[in-house]
Amino acid sequence: MSRADVVIVGAGHAGCEAAAAAARMGAAVTLVTLDRRTIAQMPCNPAIGGIGKGHLVAEIDALGGLQGWAADRAGIQFKTLNRSRGPAVWGPRAQCDKAVYQRSIRRVVERLRGVTLVEAEVSGLMIEAGRASGVILQGGERLEAGAVILTTGTFLGGLLHTGEEQRPGGRHGERASTTLGKSLAGAGLELRRFKTGTPPRLDRSSIDFDQLEVQNGDLRPRPFSWRTRAVRNRGVCWVTRTPPDVQTIINDNLHRSPLLSGAIAGIGPRYCPSIEDKVVRFPHHQQHTVFLEPEGIDSNSIYVNGLSTSLPQDVQEAVVHRVPGLERAEFLRYGYAVEYDVVAPLQVGANLECSSIPGLFLAGQLLGTSGYEEAAGLGLLAGINAAAALRDEAPLIPGREEAYLGVLVDDVCGRDHREPYRMFTSRAEHRLLLGVDTARERMMEDGRRLGLVRETAFHVERTRWRRRRAAAAALEGARLTPTVATRAEVFEKAGIELSAPTTWATILRRQDVDAERVAATLSDLSGLDAEDRRIVIGRLRYDGYLARQERERERLHRLRHVEIPPDLNTSAIPGLSREVAEALGRERPRTLADAERVPGMTPAAMALLAGLLARRGGRR
Repeated sequence: MSRADVVIVGAGHAGCEAAAAAARMGAAVTLVTLDRRTIAQMPCNPAIGGIGKGHLVAEIDALGGLQGWAADRAGIQFKTLNRSRGPAVWGPRAQCDKAVYQRSIRRVVERLRGVTLVEAEVSGLMIEAGRASGVILQGGERLEAGAVILTTGTFLGGLLHTGEEQRPGGRHGERASTTLGKSLAGAGLELRRFKTGTPPRLDRSSIDFDQLEVQNGDLRPRPFSWRTRAVRNRGVCWVTRTPPDVQTIINDNLHRSPLLSGAIAGIGPRYCPSIEDKVVRFPHHQQHTVFLEPEGIDSNSIYVNGLSTSLPQDVQEAVVHRVPGLERAEFLRYGYAVEYDVVAPLQVGANLECSSIPGLFLAGQLLGTSGYEEAAGLGLLAGINAAAALRDEAPLIPGREEAYLGVLVDDVCGRDHREPYRMFTSRAEHRLLLGVDTARERMMEDGRRLGLVRETAFHVERTRWRRRRAAAAALEGARLTPTVATRAEVFEKAGIELSAPTTWATILRRQDVDAERVAATLSDLSGLDAEDRRIVIGRLRYDGYLARQERERERLHRLRHVEIPPDLNTSAIPGLSREVAEALGRERPRTLADAERVPGMTPAAMALLAGLLARRGGRR
């Protein structure tokens, strides 16, 4: 029997972040995986980031996580999504070489001091005196630990579907975990069944790229990580569309779809539907967009984004061969769906520790999330909080008004979500304050405090923040009076006539001014690089909205200190409607800030609840 501070089960995106964080905080970590060759594998789309997801990557990186750094090293094409909207909701994304990404993280994990890798299947959880005390391996060997982190992905009771064919597995070519789920259920945890899927992979040499629309990356690509000086685009992606007769092919074969025939009981992701699901849900759409994305610089495999499916192989071939450019495409792998077990929400606290089994932490798809970024974020926090618990330190629990990581934890652990959870910017009420550009200012101090970010790196970044604030203050403070010389300067730089006193900050806020071109000519911004100038301009243009959200954030911060007793009988609160009382009883919000977001909550009900808590001794 061996002993570690933390045992982590699963070495995907969540498990690797958890292992790295806990080890860097001084914990002795045992990382258990079915196959060390698949550490940090990208089993689905080989891309990191996107709308909402890119914000998570930025925050993970600010805390010293691995994902953004690895994406920079593996990036084939870098592109910022949502450019038509304000910079706070821009979504940086990198199409990655999946082999380079996996190799980069695997090397870090294998070389980290304090991390021991074990290839084995975990069959059960050890519980002593009501606490998780380790895991049992297939064959009976026991690994003792002060804390256990489960990051099993889609492997818990995994079942793969392609047409009528079913076979146990966590993903293509890998076996499922068959007994751990029974151990968790035996320990009293409620499990649910979720489903996800993946599209076919095609042979690059068999595709007619002349028929496809090229998608280029950004002219000036931006790295995810503070550890990366620069990145460059090394390839392109392509776009095509399904013709109308694809709908006919799919409709004629719906009875052979495991998703629609009832063979799959698990609930799939609403925001990433299969092609057969899209045809059924959107019958008036004659075309569906298909993105062709390389899985590596030297790889011949093309990921067919938009054609996720579990239809039989012959139907997949018929569908793909009707798509322009893919008429002669050869399959390297067929699409499939995977069903797997997840732990039902509301059984895990905001620190990701199981409420009924102290010492057991959960992260990733086991908690019902969908995506590499959500898994990595939860894994990072689970690793931090498991190590902190062993040191009797306070957990890191970002508020939803402070970080997308806070939104993620609050939504996943505090709400009864019944489908795979995916992050979007629309989920964050304070998204103007939570842009990618502010992630380091918001989170990096925590990374430094926990020992996950080097002191020298933190001080370099803090100097940049101070320079940006000083530059913005200089632009606000220096008055421009309409003298002959000043009018000539303003017209030359900004192309406008100056008729009244103003400031350069006010001029840069104008929509008829090319702010980036003007900013490059101003001495107050001469000490900043182009990226910092862009950040300063963005904050100037949105400062009114930012100030309003800052006031709202402060209000919610005060409300978050007012805790609601878990035994509060909401049905006995005078004046509270039955609808609101039932909603509060069902959701069980932890604080007044949480109660305000309960569906059906009204300002009058909030006033009643706040008044009651004040009378019972709660803080106003």
